[in-house]
Amino acid sequence: MYRSLFPRDIFAEMDHLQRDMQQAFDLSPTIRGFGRNGFPALNVGSTPHSIEIFAFAPGVAPESLEIHLERGVLTLAGERKRSLPEGGAGTAVHIDERFDGRFHRVLTLPDDADPDAVTAKLRDGVLHLTVGRHASAQPRRITVQ
Repeated sequence: MYRSLFPRDIFAEMDHLQRDMQQAFDLSPTIRGFGRNGFPALNVGSTPHSIEIFAFAPGVAPESLEIHLERGVLTLAGERKRSLPEGGAGTAVHIDERFDGRFHRVLTLPDDADPDAVTAKLRDGVLHLTVGRHASAQPRRITVQ
């Protein structure tokens, strides 16, 4: 990319430099939030009745997952085992891009999250957590008499 030696807008250049520095140190807020490259990748959404969390964790065994919800903080931890052969005579690993080892993710949930209404299902490498909302926080229609 070509840049002029004498930029017309020094503030635009400073903004560009700041974005480059944030990206280099992985500090930039994006639509995905902070902490990019975390494992497992998460999608979080909500409905009036629940908070839906999808953790994409292929290769993670259900028995290796630890899920805790305490005081509105959801903790997801576990371990993914190494899938490559162990090193030995005549064994070589050419590319190793897949994460293995222990992982730990923490989410702060809204105040109306009900810790007694949590379900977790693991299917095809996707962990689906549903956290219900307290009944008092549910929208309701009030009839006028």
